[in-house]
Amino acid sequence: MSLKDRINDDMKAAMRAKDTSRLGTIRLLQAALKQKEVDERVELDDTAVVGVVDKLIKQRKDSIEAFTKAGRQDLADKEAAEVQVLQAYLPARLSAEEVAAEVKALVAELGASGPGDLGKVMGAAKQRLAGKAEMAQVSAAVKQALG
Repeated sequence: MSLKDRINDDMKAAMRAKDTSRLGTIRLLQAALKQKEVDERVELDDTAVVGVVDKLIKQRKDSIEAFTKAGRQDLADKEAAEVQVLQAYLPARLSAEEVAAEVKALVAELGASGPGDLGKVMGAAKQRLAGKAEMAQVSAAVKQALG
């Protein structure tokens, strides 16, 4: 079953259970997926769906931070609940040690030697680790490996 099919089935289940908060988040996700398909005129595969989910989670985390600073805990809690729903559609994430090991292997493969090769290594890391790890964590590991 593809990830899009699973999201659709979860939406139907949320409708039957009358779980309005979960249903709203899933509908928001489906709208983002449809928008990307229309914009790019493509059918999204699981990798692209994970990319959209990652983007939505990042937006929610930024919103949580802004709402917390503004003293709006009610809105921050709503965003946190949306993050919980969205994270169910992500594959298992790599640990910090696994990310560091992947980055070291990439550095060795590419023959990168210093901070000047940061862009080359990050480009390869984005392709290899997309959806498997947060890019901020990957970036920190790359900088440490090259530094």
